[in-house]
Amino acid sequence: MAAGSAVSDPSLNGVSSTPGENEYPSGFPQSICDEVPKEKYLCSNCNNVLNKARQTVCGHRYCLACVNWLVRNNKDLVCTKCKEEDPSVENDISVLTLDQDHQSQCEYALIPCNIGCGIMVQRKSLATHLDSGCPNNKTSCPSCAGVLTPRELQKHVCPNSGDKKTTKTDKRQKNNHPSSSKKKEPCIFSEVGCSFKGNTDRLKEHESCSHVGHLQLLLDVTRALQRILNSPPEQGHHESPDLLQPGQCGASLTSQSEGEIETDRGDPDVSDKALSLHDDQAELAVGQQLDILQQRVQVMENIISALNREVEKTQISVVALERDNYNSQQLIQHLETKVAEQQQRLVRKDIHITSLEQCISALQDVSYDGTFLWRLCDVSQSLREAANGQKISQYSPAFYTARYGFKVCMRLYLNGDGAGKGTHISLFFVIMKGEYDPILSWPFRYKVTFFLIDQNQREHVIDAFRPDLSSASFHRPISEMNVASGCPLFFPLGKLRSPKHAYCKDDTIYIKCVVDTSS
Repeated sequence: MAAGSAVSDPSLNGVSSTPGENEYPSGFPQSICDEVPKEKYLCSNCNNVLNKARQTVCGHRYCLACVNWLVRNNKDLVCTKCKEEDPSVENDISVLTLDQDHQSQCEYALIPCNIGCGIMVQRKSLATHLDSGCPNNKTSCPSCAGVLTPRELQKHVCPNSGDKKTTKTDKRQKNNHPSSSKKKEPCIFSEVGCSFKGNTDRLKEHESCSHVGHLQLLLDVTRALQRILNSPPEQGHHESPDLLQPGQCGASLTSQSEGEIETDRGDPDVSDKALSLHDDQAELAVGQQLDILQQRVQVMENIISALNREVEKTQISVVALERDNYNSQQLIQHLETKVAEQQQRLVRKDIHITSLEQCISALQDVSYDGTFLWRLCDVSQSLREAANGQKISQYSPAFYTARYGFKVCMRLYLNGDGAGKGTHISLFFVIMKGEYDPILSWPFRYKVTFFLIDQNQREHVIDAFRPDLSSASFHRPISEMNVASGCPLFFPLGKLRSPKHAYCKDDTIYIKCVVDTSS
């Protein structure tokens, strides 16, 4: 699959939260490919051709810019592909993190041509590109001076030379061609016992992650050489193969040493010189490898130090954020408590305001001269409620016989009570517990007169009674009010709406009570 060139941003080599402005916002558009790319070449987020590919632990691939943006802007984000395959997945493998993915040295990563033609190709397709597609990778035929690609050169039949010569040239070009990297090459530590073989990419990966094993092989070879040098020549001739074989290290060195020793067994000086020369060469190779490894270790240590500093900074930031969060939670709880207290105060104030309104209403209607005029509206509704037993009686507002006198009220049964139930309106007089009871003369002994007012001012209904001094209804109240006493047959219900009188007009009646304190 061929891909067009793209401008890259150096910031993407590190960790960035969003793509640069001068490059594709995520992956390369699919239009850069000659054919429709397969799904494994596409980013799991933006669905474009992978740009600086990253492969997650769960095995899916993302562009560098996509995975950085997703991780920076989402917490514990599950891999998109994993979630599509199993919506309930929530394991650690499927969660995207910045330290989880590794730069894809994988075969699908897009890389630029290494001889400068500017075309972006997949890593696994680089050899094919160099072999037949790279415009910069052309070779001149030594005989006819024709400019050909390596693949064309293999099939080229030069008109200026014979077939046999051309075949040799083809073989020589093929051996020098980069495509030979497909052949399995041995590890550079094969001389000390490493048996790994593979192509260039796998060989690089093996060398970068097998430092410990290679050091062990070098250590085994060094120890074997040391034992050979420190032992007598006769013993060294017979025991050197056995010393080297247990660790499977230095196979070529062993065979060479055995050949030299067998060949020069009759000349000890020659053997010593051979061992000394081979020892110098081995020490030089070991020294070079150790230098390379030390440089790599130093680079790794620098990276680890930088990462440790970043981790320390992050930990300090996390501690500060946790402290701020704790303080915020404490403040929220304090404010919530204050709000609850204010709501309780508002409820108490509403109750108090209602009580004050009732007191003000009672004070507005109160009388201090023993005379009270009671106005009742919606008489029809009240009559129905009394007949149904919903509200059989109602009290008038309290009034006083004098400024500091008895506190009294009236109790009305519109559907009657006792002997007048269902036929008459019953009206009673009630003595209430007052503020000035301790200084008043008991029992109550004043004449009480009730009036049902004719609103046409023709004939009022009048009924009066004197208190029974032996009745508890007229003694000093112990509870809030005494038992009512009065006129159970005050007025017949049938005459309430008499056309001759206007006792009930506009569904309203007026009842008057007069306490004669002069008698």
